[in-house]
Amino acid sequence: MSHVRSRFDKPADELVIKYTTSLPFDWRLYREDIRGSIAHARMLAKQGIIDPEDALAIIKGLVEIELEITDGKFEFKPEMEDIHMAVEARLKAKIGEAAGRLHTARSRNDQVATDLRLYLKDVLTWTIESAKSLQEAFVGLAEKHIGVALPGYTHLQPAQPILLAHHYLAYFEMFQRDRERFTDCLERTDVLPLGSGALAGVAYDIDRGFVARELGFRSISRNSLDAVSDRDFVVEFMAAASLAMMHLSRLSEELVIWSGAEFGFIEIDDAYATGSSIMPQKKNPDVAELCRGKTGRVYGHLMALLTMLKGLPLAYNRDLQEDKEAVFDTADTLLLSLKVVTGMMQTIKVKPDRMLKSVDRSFLLATDLADYLVKRGEVFRNAHGIVGRLVSYCVKEGKTFPELTLDEYRLFSPLFCEDVFELTAGTSIDSKDNPGGTARRRVEEAIAAARTLLEES
Repeated sequence: MSHVRSRFDKPADELVIKYTTSLPFDWRLYREDIRGSIAHARMLAKQGIIDPEDALAIIKGLVEIELEITDGKFEFKPEMEDIHMAVEARLKAKIGEAAGRLHTARSRNDQVATDLRLYLKDVLTWTIESAKSLQEAFVGLAEKHIGVALPGYTHLQPAQPILLAHHYLAYFEMFQRDRERFTDCLERTDVLPLGSGALAGVAYDIDRGFVARELGFRSISRNSLDAVSDRDFVVEFMAAASLAMMHLSRLSEELVIWSGAEFGFIEIDDAYATGSSIMPQKKNPDVAELCRGKTGRVYGHLMALLTMLKGLPLAYNRDLQEDKEAVFDTADTLLLSLKVVTGMMQTIKVKPDRMLKSVDRSFLLATDLADYLVKRGEVFRNAHGIVGRLVSYCVKEGKTFPELTLDEYRLFSPLFCEDVFELTAGTSIDSKDNPGGTARRRVEEAIAAARTLLEES
């Protein structure tokens, strides 16, 4: 840290060095840091701010340093405060005084903001693609199981029969919203802050547009104060990541429930389950459970960042160093969760017979019976009460709807006729023939629309 303590009379305390260093985690930004420095050096030479020969030496040295880090040959010295200083010190050791010209017309404030935006641009791109792969898995499952019926639930109680494909497509919609949020976040992340200096801009004739083009940024920041202190794009990413993890967690919860012996709707592939240390018969849905648990970690990072930012005055404050570990862990957790859940869904085994049996024994046609009476002139609220009493009768008699006789039906309403026995799970499902409904025709249309959406994105 001595190279940034020129106005101090004594070195920093060893504990302070350990407390303030970010190198143990921000070393991960080395590729982005070197990319930004190469673009900056080219711009400085183009503008005549530094000698072209110095720029060439700087660029050559930076390329070599990137290879050293990638190959595991770079020594990360603990006294280096951050990845920027670690790279700069190594560059000086390699090329001498010319290395000191690299930091002309920039600050670590706009440098780190640039690194972080470059990193998140890649993460967002990978996340969008990973979410798309999971969507493709849902569409594939919907196509494969288009004729399978199961109970739809409210309050985790059997409610009405639906197609399994319809259920899968509900998750397709969730992750479509996630992809749209990440895409929207990418637009605001794709802004170059380099050239803002520490907070006020720089006193050199720089070409920010050139650097933006070199680094692939869509635009440049409009206000130097905002540029170095802005972490809204990080908060947006974490908020979108929290929503995506919430969707993964809801899916995981259903996989845990559905794979249990009491439901038995699905079987998770052996590759995505674990056994018990004491009970040899166990097949535990640990992957789904861990995904459910990791969601809380991502939520925590979002709240930590929001709390850290809420009291910061303009412009840069060292508090902002605390965003890195949260960003890295959020990105790692989200990307790995998306990939592992995609693999789990692609290998899942569905048990249609168990699903259909649950449909038959759960009084799922109660609403259809009420609608049946309404179509014969009964008021819906009266029909609701009639069918409620009919269900109560069935429970007491230990019968399901198909096991009732017409005389038993007519104990509750004279409007019941022979055609009441034509009501089945299949007719119930197909009666929901409106946009967004579970009727097979509508679900097939939804699958086709989902396929088109994936192909066009």
